[in-house]
Amino acid sequence: MSTSELSEQEVQRREALNRLRDLGIEPYPAALYPVDHYSSDIKENYEEGKKVVIAGRIMRKKIQGKASFGEILDSKGRIQVYFNRDEICPDEDKTLYNEVFKKLLDLGDFIGIEGELFKTQMGEITVRVHAFTMLSKSLKPLPLPKTDAEGNVHDAFTNPELRYRQRYADLVVNPHVKEIFIKRTKLFNAMREFFNAREYIEVETPILQPIAGGAAARPFKTHHNALDIPLYMRIANELYLKRLIVGGFEGVYEFSKNFRNEGMDRTHNPEFTAMEIYVAYKDYNWMMEFTEQLLEHTAQAVNGTTKATFGEHNIDFKAPYPRVTMRESILEFTGFDIEGKSEEHLRGWCESNGIEVDDTMGRGKLIDEIFGEKCEGNYIQPTFIIDYPKEMSPLCKEHREDSSLTERFELMVCGKEIANAYSELNDPIDQRERFEEQLKLAERGDDEASQFIDYDFLRALEYGMPPTSGLGIGIDRLVMFLTNNQSIQEVLFFPQMKPEKFGEKKVELNDNEKVIFDIISKEKSMALDELKERTGLSNKKWDKGIKALGKLGLTKVTKTDDALIVDLVE
Repeated sequence: MSTSELSEQEVQRREALNRLRDLGIEPYPAALYPVDHYSSDIKENYEEGKKVVIAGRIMRKKIQGKASFGEILDSKGRIQVYFNRDEICPDEDKTLYNEVFKKLLDLGDFIGIEGELFKTQMGEITVRVHAFTMLSKSLKPLPLPKTDAEGNVHDAFTNPELRYRQRYADLVVNPHVKEIFIKRTKLFNAMREFFNAREYIEVETPILQPIAGGAAARPFKTHHNALDIPLYMRIANELYLKRLIVGGFEGVYEFSKNFRNEGMDRTHNPEFTAMEIYVAYKDYNWMMEFTEQLLEHTAQAVNGTTKATFGEHNIDFKAPYPRVTMRESILEFTGFDIEGKSEEHLRGWCESNGIEVDDTMGRGKLIDEIFGEKCEGNYIQPTFIIDYPKEMSPLCKEHREDSSLTERFELMVCGKEIANAYSELNDPIDQRERFEEQLKLAERGDDEASQFIDYDFLRALEYGMPPTSGLGIGIDRLVMFLTNNQSIQEVLFFPQMKPEKFGEKKVELNDNEKVIFDIISKEKSMALDELKERTGLSNKKWDKGIKALGKLGLTKVTKTDDALIVDLVE
């Protein structure tokens, strides 16, 4: 990278790196550093004069002549550190303090510190530095917020797109983000603890599959060169887990990465995490109680309470949850009884009630559209919607009391589905017929019907699968509810983004240029005098800023009969 592509700060940091090497200090040493204490542990178990070895990023540095304060960020938080020139450099040579610490160490650099604990006059726990070691030089300045004399925060790193693209920086400068992912890990641990206590087995099933089965979704497709066959990224792991029940496991579960080649929005990412569990000799009634207990346990483990706040809603995951049939739900919120209604009748009702449908939709899809449009959003507290029409559930066992229904439930929270479960279909003949019916719907153009028949799965069922209940939970959505995040991108370390273009000329604006550019970016075009008035900048800063933006090709100034107009260059 040429220096012309670097900001002024980046150039200075590279110069500091070279100077460190000139002084015989390696900025990236390949060495073990013997950390024995962490910030939060020190604060919780403070002992005056205790010797400690810590390491982390420099997040604050306040030079005060012979003595200076700083702040170190480690994996568990921040702690203040105190540098005294004569303690660090007891001999005549004061280079380590006067040049290395004061001039060559930047915010974001990793250092190791050996020292002892004390409290300042203000009572703040602090590490008195006896020696420090360079561990890693930061060549790019962190996007740290700035606070003015009045205490107002500026330039906080809050732009969602930048935060998701540069999650590594987001985690450093926005501490609350790290807490989201710590809670996510607690969720996984809590679920595993719950399953393992019941002696269910965690398993792994294929991500690359010859048939995209187990759900109705558009898959990602690839090609295996050695076998010369198409393969699909997993859209669901259901059929493989049920094969293991056939093989003799009584309870199996998996946290699976699934991939669906579909749209992206605040609740959908093409790569997502699901938990699926299958237990032999159980049905969906048992699974409802199991799900209640699981979510109550998980919420308690993550937040220390069964209650959670999501936007304007206060949710309580404490069992039990209401049970409402799909027919009852639609009847309650629309007055329309779907019982016995034909596909034509359902389509006509949808069209007359403002629900967009088309001729490719079968009876099950039409009922699903009615429920989604008119009912789903009404369920804020955890609620089981049970007993789905058979057409909606090709892998689900027929209801024991009504052959037009299946033994299925979905768990609704804040108007969204977070869990789906069945009494699993284990009749291989019935399953084959359901698969064939799905194929017909797909041929009609129903893009939510399965386009594949998994003949190996049918063969597995023919060996016999005991009565089984299965449950799937959308982990990302559950994390959203338990951490009060409205966007799935907030609970994924690295959500899918449009590709970033590298290699193009990078534009770094200084603070004055940003003020001007931010205003013109919103207006697109504005009279030069009005823009100048809005910025509030001095004439000198204004002139430099507007000229710099013009040279960078970001704005252009044109003359009209009435005024000079500045335009944003798209």
